[in-house]
Amino acid sequence: MFARLRSDIQCILDRDPAARSTWEVVTCYPGLHAIWLHRPAHWCWNNGLKWPGRFISNFSRWLTGIEIHPGAKIGERVFFDHAMGVVVGETAEIGDGCTIYQGVTLGGTSLYKGSKRHPTLGKNVVVSAGAKVLGGFEVGDGAKIGSNAVVIKPVPAGATAVGIPARIIPSKEGQSADVTEPQQPPKFTAYGITQEDDPLSQAMRGLIDNASSQEHQIALLWQAIEKLSANPQNKDCVPCDAALKEQFEAGKLNELVGK
Repeated sequence: MFARLRSDIQCILDRDPAARSTWEVVTCYPGLHAIWLHRPAHWCWNNGLKWPGRFISNFSRWLTGIEIHPGAKIGERVFFDHAMGVVVGETAEIGDGCTIYQGVTLGGTSLYKGSKRHPTLGKNVVVSAGAKVLGGFEVGDGAKIGSNAVVIKPVPAGATAVGIPARIIPSKEGQSADVTEPQQPPKFTAYGITQEDDPLSQAMRGLIDNASSQEHQIALLWQAIEKLSANPQNKDCVPCDAALKEQFEAGKLNELVGK
């Protein structure tokens, strides 16, 4: 038990540069208090003591501003950073090493009792401020949810979800989206900030590049027409850099923009 308490404190010291000492973390971090209060509430819930579990959960909400249903499952080294206004639903599961910021909702879209209504977060997932993850699907290990994103479908491991509704930026070679050196372990990124761009901006740049290429090809076409008009006997009038095959990647751009 004490080893787990030390792990709870150490994960905050590792991820929050504002944390100066163990005493400060123990006394001044409501996210840690919410985790510690959730454990007896979860025990009561699983052992048939539903009302005591809900009472402890409600007391924790009043004390910390973080609402965690006693039925939710929370792994080790989970850090609720700031976390005011966080809501975690009954069937939600949070894996080891996850970081959840303020205003996050792990909610459900189904009204059927006993069903899996809330999301499952894998290991080392970062859910940024204001994000809403709604539904009984999985968010893969090492995934990142951007600030204010509304996620309504599964997120693959290592990918990043941004936007409303969320669009998926795939991981590269199975690595987390912010990893630049595959040989090194993934680094923690506060608020899920990565070096990747929003997929819509990638799609727009693709359209701009394609429009520029089309202008160039039209110019080459007119050059070829001028050569044909000047000398009908000249058979070699096609410029060397003319694009003779279609290269517009409509499918890739549609994938970036999303449905």
